[in-house]
Parts: sequence; C-alpha cells; structure tokens
Amino acid sequence: MSKKPKKENVLADLLAVASHKALCDLIQELAAEMPDVRRECFDYLKSHVSVSKALEKRSEGEIVMALWSELLPDLEELDEYGGGDDAAQDLVAGLLDQIQTRLNSKKVGAEHRGEILDQVLPYIKSGNAGLDDMLFDVAYAACYDDGDLRRLAQAFEAMQEQWRTAHARGIYRRLGDRDKYLELRTGHMAYGADYHDLATFYWESGEKEKALQVAEEGLHHGKGRMDELRGFVATRAEEAGDRDKYMALQFEQATDDLTLESYRTFKKMCTAAEWRLFEAKILARLKDARGTERLKIRMHRNEYDDAVILLSKGRYPMSDWDNDYPIQAAKQLEIRFPEEILKYYLSGLGHLNTNAQRSEYARKARVMAKVRHLLVEVIGDKVRWEKFAVKVKKDNLKRPAFQQEFADRVPGWRELVAR
Repeated sequence: MSKKPKKENVLADLLAVASHKALCDLIQELAAEMPDVRRECFDYLKSHVSVSKALEKRSEGEIVMALWSELLPDLEELDEYGGGDDAAQDLVAGLLDQIQTRLNSKKVGAEHRGEILDQVLPYIKSGNAGLDDMLFDVAYAACYDDGDLRRLAQAFEAMQEQWRTAHARGIYRRLGDRDKYLELRTGHMAYGADYHDLATFYWESGEKEKALQVAEEGLHHGKGRMDELRGFVATRAEEAGDRDKYMALQFEQATDDLTLESYRTFKKMCTAAEWRLFEAKILARLKDARGTERLKIRMHRNEYDDAVILLSKGRYPMSDWDNDYPIQAAKQLEIRFPEEILKYYLSGLGHLNTNAQRSEYARKARVMAKVRHLLVEVIGDKVRWEKFAVKVKKDNLKRPAFQQEFADRVPGWRELVAR
C-alpha cells in the first residue's frame, strides 16, 4: 500500500519567512482579542526566555488579569442570575483557583494585586454568583502585607453587611488594631460565637478578668451555638479547680445536642458519685434528642422495652440498607420482640400492589426478605409466611420487574404457588 504524501505545513512555511515585526504584531493582535491566548503567550515566553525579576512580576500580574478576563463573562452572568449551570460554575471556579494559585506564589506585583482586588470586591459585595468562598480566597491571596490587609478590611467594612463586617473585624484583630476591632466587635453582640470571640480577645490580651466577665455574660445572653463559649468557660473553671462548675458546663455541652457519643463522653468524665447525680438529668433531656440518637442511647443502656417503642413509632428507612442504625437495632430486637419487629418490617413495604420503578421494587424485596427471615427463622411460622407471600406474588403477576427483583432477593420466591 502506497504511503500518503506528507501534508504541507503552510503555516510553518509562512512563519519561517515572516519578519520579526510581523510575528510580534500577529501575537499581540491575537493576545489582545483572546485572554486565553494572552495567558498562553506569557507562560510560554516565561519558560523559554530569561527575564528580570521585575518583568517576571509584571508578567505574572498580566497572567492573573488574563485569567480574570477569561472568567469575567461567565461570572457576570452568574452574578446577574444568582448562579447558573454546573458547567459555568465549574469553569469560573477553576479559573479563580488558578488566580489564587498565582497570587499565592507571591510573585505578583502590587499594581496588579490592587487591580484584581478592585475587580473582585464588587462581586463579593453582591454575593449573588454562588462563589463567595472562592472570591474571598482570591481577595485574601492578593494581600501580601499589612497595608493590603487593611485596605481589604476597610473595603469589607464599607459594605455594611454582617458577614463582610465579620471579615473586617477578623483582619483588624489579626493586625493588632485594638480600637477598630473593638469598635466593630462591641457593635454586634448577639450569639455565643460573638461572646467567645470577644472573650478570647481579652484573654489573649492578658485582660483575664474582663474575658471571664464577657464569657459569663454570653452564657446568660448569647443565642445560637454555645459550645465554643461553654468550652472556654469550662476550661477556665477546670484551671481554677472549680469541679462543680466544670461538670455543670460539660453537662450542658453534652445535652445541647445529645447523641450517643456525647452521652458516653460525658459519662466517662464523671466519677461514680457524679454519674448518680447527673444520670436522671441526662435522661430527662433525652426527649429533646434526635430520634436515632434516642434509640442508640436506649440500646446502649440495654433498655430494650423503650427502644422497641421508639423503633415502632419511627419510620422505616426508605434507603433500607443494613448500615442504617434503626435496621441494625431492629435486627438485635428480633428475638425479644418478634411481633413488634415484624410490624416494623411490614411498614417498610409500603403499598405492594402498585407500579413503581425497578429500584423501588428492589428496595421492597430487601424488606420482604427480612419479613421472611422473621416469620420463618425467628417465629417459625412458615405457613403464615407462605400465605402472606403468595398473595403478594399473585397481586403482582403482571409486573415482571417486580417478580424478578423479588426472585433475586427473597429465598424461595420462584417456588411459591397459590394454594
């Protein structure tokens, strides 16, 4: 077979005869119109030409601005419409990440860092593009010194929005600007985190009495999440040797969002005498815990009568995988409460004589296998099982997908016949 003639590379031939000026004009024209080409030119030339540090800084800054120009049309659209499709979000996020990486290299000059900040801040103020975290990261990455950070803090403060002000406050604290920090901090004291922030500021400043005063006030007046503030006061109580106060605060920590883990952790902290004092109190808080956590604690305490009541009142998990804790608990309670657990399993079947997707048939088949196991292997009533299963099979004869999923998962399903 004859070889195909090699195709001429006309572009290479033209480039070979072009003058240096013509090539420069061509590259600059392309780079001016297409930010991605401009960026590629900078990267290519920097890796093939020896440049001064000053020129490297300027070129790094130009790369950052070229990246910004690439993402800007999509970012404007995301900001205008309050987000967008995944492709646009991913594209802008990827380019923002590249900008942050370039800035983190500490090779971008002050002029370009100021320029990128000017470009980013309006979108941070808007907060409508769905990319707040990445935009904040770029803004911080553009700050190489205290002067940059102060400028950023002032810009955040001028936005007059709570979250942006919190960033400004954090920067002023980082810069050691006590007056500006306290001005912004004391102007907003509502949540436990607010009091914790101020208390730790005073503590780190050596004003320990003032720190404790703020923390105690926060325990009484703070809203929302309180765990950090309680932890701060508890540590101080422990350091002071005030065991009663320390344990009272740890009790509040454990029961604020009571889980089996927090229950066990708190019990481990207690002496035998302390546990006798706190056990009834912690059980009184159990009613406020989430359903699965209540079940876990009852099972952990071997209070199976209470556990089966909780299980019966709960909804059978629609995912029906064995790593769902209620299903694990039901398995453990089968022998003690077979009829109650049977009702629980049956509740997971839902409507059996209805059309559904194959995945739903498969889910029901997994539950049906548990029903069979309980009736045949635990209760020992094979006749009861067959009577129930035959009716279900008969009601769904016109659903081949149903029958296939049940045959794959329920032992003996194919052999079931109407009596």
